[in-house]
This record gives sequence, structure tokens and C-alpha cells, in this order.
Amino acid sequence: MNIIEQRVLRGPNRWSRLTCLQTVIDTGDAYASAPGFADALLAQLPGLAGRRGFTTLVHAAEQAALELQGLAGTPVSFALTSQVDEMRWRIVVAYQREQVGVEAMALALDMVRAAARAEAHDWSERLDALRDVAKRGAVGTSTAAVVRAAQARGIPTVRLSDEANLFQLGWGSRQQRLQATVTGATSTIAVGIASNKQLTKTLLEQGGIPVPKGGVAASADEAVALAARLRFPVTVKPLDGNQGKGVTTECGDADSVRTAFDFARQYARRVIVERFIAGRDYRLLVTGGKLAAASLRRPPAISGDGAATVQELVDRENRNPARGEGHANILTRLRLDDLALALLAEQGCTPETVVPAGVEVQLRGNANLSTGGTAEDVTGLVHPSTREMCIRAARIIGLDVAGIDVICGDISLCLREQRGALIEVNAAPGIRMHEYPSRGLARNAGEAIVEAMFGQGDGRIPVIAVTGTNGKTTTSLMIAHAARLAGLCTGVTTTEGVFIDGHRIIDGDCAGYHSARTLLTTPTVDLAVLETARGGILKRGLAFDRCAVAVVLNVSADHLGLDGVDSLAELASVKAVVANAASRAVVLNADDHLCVAMSAQVPADVERIFFSMEPENPVLLRHLDNGGRAAYYQDNALILADGSRRAGLLCAERMPSSMRGHARYNIANGLAAAAALMGADFTHAQIALALSSFVSDRDNNPLRSNIYSAQGVTIVLDYAHNPAAYAAMASMAQSLSGGRRIALLTCPGDRREADLLDIGQTCAEGFDELFVYEADPRGRASGETAEKILDGARRAGKEEHLLHAIVPVSDAFTAAMASCRPGDVLLFACGSSATAQREMARHVDPAPAAPATAPVPQATVPLE
Repeated sequence: MNIIEQRVLRGPNRWSRLTCLQTVIDTGDAYASAPGFADALLAQLPGLAGRRGFTTLVHAAEQAALELQGLAGTPVSFALTSQVDEMRWRIVVAYQREQVGVEAMALALDMVRAAARAEAHDWSERLDALRDVAKRGAVGTSTAAVVRAAQARGIPTVRLSDEANLFQLGWGSRQQRLQATVTGATSTIAVGIASNKQLTKTLLEQGGIPVPKGGVAASADEAVALAARLRFPVTVKPLDGNQGKGVTTECGDADSVRTAFDFARQYARRVIVERFIAGRDYRLLVTGGKLAAASLRRPPAISGDGAATVQELVDRENRNPARGEGHANILTRLRLDDLALALLAEQGCTPETVVPAGVEVQLRGNANLSTGGTAEDVTGLVHPSTREMCIRAARIIGLDVAGIDVICGDISLCLREQRGALIEVNAAPGIRMHEYPSRGLARNAGEAIVEAMFGQGDGRIPVIAVTGTNGKTTTSLMIAHAARLAGLCTGVTTTEGVFIDGHRIIDGDCAGYHSARTLLTTPTVDLAVLETARGGILKRGLAFDRCAVAVVLNVSADHLGLDGVDSLAELASVKAVVANAASRAVVLNADDHLCVAMSAQVPADVERIFFSMEPENPVLLRHLDNGGRAAYYQDNALILADGSRRAGLLCAERMPSSMRGHARYNIANGLAAAAALMGADFTHAQIALALSSFVSDRDNNPLRSNIYSAQGVTIVLDYAHNPAAYAAMASMAQSLSGGRRIALLTCPGDRREADLLDIGQTCAEGFDELFVYEADPRGRASGETAEKILDGARRAGKEEHLLHAIVPVSDAFTAAMASCRPGDVLLFACGSSATAQREMARHVDPAPAAPATAPVPQATVPLE
């Protein structure tokens, strides 16, 4: 069983809305279960016992990949296995973390192969390595809580680096960034102030907030002298420490101060000595100008049972699944380090001491969770004056998210009256104590932070995704043009590049995952229009979990036989991934039965908007009768309707891209764009302005029906590369001129023979003379693609003298021009070599685009 292809699907895809790993394997002759195979595999992975039976080795590999991810700490449940052909199988398994999914699948296949061959292996090292991969990429508990809260609110989340806790919440101009509990709004000056504990105390004291008296010492002697002036006991801690590191809470004499000073100096050059405040240790979380949570923190301790030693009790507690290393779990493991040993000694204990039943032994003087402490929720008990004092303290320091440490006897009483104090104000406070208290009510601290960041919003900019076989680029650019005219900073991805506000930032075919992600992570983009091609969906899935509006233009034969898509029905299922991602509206072609069928898959709460070139289309009429909205073409005009009302948008001749009404396919694209804009709450006036001013030329929409003239011949450059596109070009050419129609055409060589024959037949029926060249053989012998296309033309009855195979494009262009007479239309089509078209365009002069016949009033900005 060998992997022959593997794809990481990072968003909604053909199989699932989950992130998935798609693996195609060649099983050779061994795909049935071997005798004793299941028992051998179960011996290695006992957790498989509760899963479904292993009918084949590939199903066993599927289930093993799921089990291994669970063992690594990233559990998933979705999997799907199907047979591609006699020897090949496709295994699709969900994943939480990409690298874990990839390595789990590789290990699963190795384990299945070994079990099938009755080979004994010790897989423990590879299992440990898999766990290490998961651990390295694990998200901290505080970050995870905020991200989880954002996702629950429907806010999109993007991890900007697999190795860091840096996230983008939201898209485009509405995004916020998050690292731990530091947000994009967190002031670096405020963080600097909070890191300097003495400066924090100074500012708080100036603000009338009670803080412990104290000062900064640079030597042990200074620390002792300062402690004497403050009158023992004192607390000694690093000037700019965190997580309770280097803190000694109660020093009663000079020797203990010297010891504490040396300990604190391990974490900072200067040390704070301050008056010890007796009482309990509380942490209050302030975010968005509100108190979100409060916890009573208890120092780490163990309780004796009369039989176990201190070490045994610590080991027993550390086996608690809730405890882990650092911040990886909701509690931190207990440590018997030098500080703990010193504290044990003060209590008359050593690690070997058997602790009497019911006796509690302290392991730390401070109650930080990072040193093993626990927490009890007390949010509902906080005295109103203390609540307001903490909110004011966060404002004084300037933090949008702050952890306020308070020492007092009882948090329910007034802080001043019991002589309590604010000890510290912390930036990037941990929130796991509030999310997972050892006692009391769990508080959704992550949600409180998200609310402070986004209010009631979801952080989403409007996203309009456009898919289909033909017309995607033109429709996407029409929509983007409307958004720009409305004053929105608009990003658009197409097969020509990525554009922001009309400026190309990336050149090339950009209709897939990475290009869409580029726009969604750009902080200036107010609206994104994403051309979404079949290949991008199959290779990486969608770059978005959902879009406001989805557009499916059409489904026709193209790229069949590639990437496991062999039929129109399968191709439609790929396009439907975009339709199913719509959250507000989906625009469907009422003239295409495969598009119409997608309507049944779309969730009921998503609006269906149909468009049609046929005003009597039964699907359209039924939809309008039911009160639905639509865009259609009637009496040479584009009409927008909502069931009870019909509004004429503009005449087709006023659309420059329609070539004065001759290019019906661009009228259809205009209808789709109008329907999408209507679904995105653009006004009729805005839509009309956009369609009447969008020009499909080499500057605005290269290679899409660009018109040139030379020697009295009208030359149309177009990206046509499939039968449906060539049929549309033939219809346009016939309408455009009374002369002959000449086609200079090609097709990528990786298309099926049947597709090449169909192109030849379609062009033979639509054009008077054919010149076939080759630009991209993609594995075929030179001249083979052209001959297949001409074979299709011959089958349609086209005379041999009207058929020409000229492999070099330059020779083919010269020959086609020589055959043309004034008044003829020459279609120069190229589905695989845009460079060739641009080269030929240098030899002709562009004809001016048809202007709009009347101005359309400017309208207001939509999508607020």
C-alpha cells in the first residue's frame, strides 16, 4: 500500500466542511484482510476495538489514522474511504492539526502493512514522536479559550503560524489579532508599565488606589535596609517578573530577606521589597472596561492520608489528568524544587516525610496557577467598590485586558476598610483559572475578551465567492467594480492575479486557497470577491468557512477525467461546495439544470436568487411566483425582480462588456453579478452604474472578449477552452458581423480525447474555418492535440480545406489573418497560454469599447 497522492484540504471541500487529509493509495494485490490481521493491529492499537469492522486494509488504515490522532491528543471522528479504481483507494480523514494528520496517516499505513505481513514492530517511538508534534503545535489554554469563544460567535479564526499562539480573528478590515490574551488593541506602553511593578504601584498610588508601601533594591544590603524601614514582614519579588517566579511572600527577618533577594535576582536585576499584606490572594480579570471574572487563588498543597510520603502525594496529584506541564493543561504539575524543599523544611518536612491524615502541607508561598496552585471562582462575591477600583486600575495602566492581583481578608468586603491592597496589574493574564476553576462556577473569560474586541459583531467583511465553468473572472470583476464605485476598498482574486483596490499585488492564476487567504488576511480590505476555481477546491478546499453570497454560473464539460472528477454530476458536486458555503444568499443559473439542482442542498435560511437569459424559464417563473428574487433578460434589458415588483436595470447595449448586446454570455455574467450585488444589499442604482461602466478590455479584464481590429478584421481575444465557451464565442461572432467567422483555437493536452473531439465538433458547427495550434501539450506528442480537435471537426462534416493544424501559435496567427477578409470576425482563443495571446495583441490596435449612453446616478455605500 503506497501513497501515490496526498492533499491537505484546509477548508470546506468535496467531502466535508471539516479540514481533511485526502490520501490516494495504490494497494497492489493486497487490499483484503489477511488471516490474523485484525488481532495483530488491535494488539498495537487497542482503541480500535470499539470501531467498525475492518473489511479491507484501507478501511483499517482509515480507522487507525483516526485512532492515532486521538492518541496524540487531537481527536477527530470524520473519515471516508472509497475505491477509485481496481488498484487505487481514496482515504479522507479529518484533522485538527495538519502535520499531525499527515504523520498519523503515514504511521497508520505502516502499522497496517506490518500487521498484514505478520511483522512484529515496536511503534512506541513513532507514537511518542507523533505526540511531540501535537504538543509542539498545541495552542495555550488561554489563547484556546479566546479562540473557542470567537468560533462560537461565528468569528472566523486564522492561526498565522503553526508554531505560535498568534491568531487573526475576523477578516480584512474588521480583523483583530490575538496572542495569548494580548489583543491588537493592547498598548505596548501599557505592557511596559505593567512589567515594571514599581512603576505600576506609583501610578496606582497616584490614582488613589491602595498599594503596599515599598521600594526597589539593587543589593541584598539595600533590601534588608528597606525591609527594616518598612518593618518586617515583607514580600520580596523581581521588579519585572511574571507568573509568580522569584516571589517570596513573607520574610520576617534579615536572613530570609537576603535569601529571598538572591532568589528574586535569578529573574531580574532589581528587586522590589514591599510591606507584606496579610490575607487571601485574589485574581480579578478586567476586559472591555468590565469585571469579567474573579478567583480566589490557593497555593499548591497536598493533604496527608497517614500512609503516603510527601513525594508520593505529589506524584499521585501529578497523575491527575487535569495537570500538565506549564500552561498545556488546566492545572500545572506540582514541583519539589529548591523553593518547595525550603518551604517543606520550614514546616518540618522532607520529601520522605509521611504526612498525617488530614494535615495540609504547603509547597509554595504564592498561589499562581503556573506553580501548581488552584482557583475558586468568587466573581459574584466581589464588593462593588473593589470592582470599580480594579476597572479604574486597568484604565490607569492603559490595558484593555488586565489581571489584577488583590490581597485582602475577604473579597466581599470593602478593600480599604480591611486594609487590603492591589498588588499587581498584569498584562496578558492567564484565564484558565476562570475557565476551569477547581471550585465554583466556570466563567467564560474568553467570551468576555471577544466581546471587548468585537462588541456584537462577527468580524466578517462581506465575501462574495464566484464559481462555475465559464465566466468566473468577468463576473468577479464586475462585482468588484461595483464595490469599488461604492467606495469600498475591494479585493478580488481571479485567474489573472490578486487585486486590492484596483492594484495588482500578485500576478498569475490566483483562483485558489492561498490567494483568497491573502485577501482575507489583508487589513485594508472591506469586501472580498473570490473567483473560486474547481482546481483550488479540489487541491486545498475553500479558504473560508462561509461567504455572504455564493455564485454558481454554470456547469459544463471541462477538466473531466482530472483530479478524480469524471462526470458532470461529480463536477457539479465540486462547484456545490461554494454554494453550500453561502450564509446570506446563493445565486444560481436557472438555465442550467445542474445549478438548479444545487438549490435543494442549500440550507433553508439562505436566500436563493436565480438569474436567467430566458424570461419564460419555468424555474424562474415558479421562483418569482413564490416571492423570490431574480435577475433576468427580457426585451434587450436586464431586469431585477422580487416576485411582486419588476425593475428595469439597464439596456444590454449600455453594458460595454456586452459588445452592444452581441455577447450574450456577458449579459448572462452581468445578470449573475447583478443578482450577487442585490444579495449583498447594493442598490439598483449602484448595480446599473457598475454594469454600464465596466469595460472588458486588456487593462480591466484581459483575455476575456477583448476586441481588436486589424486590416478591417475584428479580432476577439478570449480565454475559451471548452465546448460551452467555444459555442458562446461562435454565437457572439455570428451576431457581431455578417462576414465569415474564423477560429484560431487550441486546448490543453491533458483533456480527454472525448473533450477534444467535442471542441472540434462545436467549433466546426460555429465557425467557417478553423486554425488549430498547440500551446500546452501536457504529455501529448507534438501535433496530437490539434489532430484530435480536427478529427472532431471532420466528424461534424467540415470540409478538409477549411481545417488547418499549425502547431506554432505565431504561424497559426499569421495563417489565420491571411485567410481573413475585411468584415470577418477572428476568434483568437487560448485556454492555456495567455502569453501567446498577449504576444499576438502587439500586432493589432485595440478598438474603442462601446461607451454607456447615459449617466447613472451615484448611490450610497452598502453593506454596513
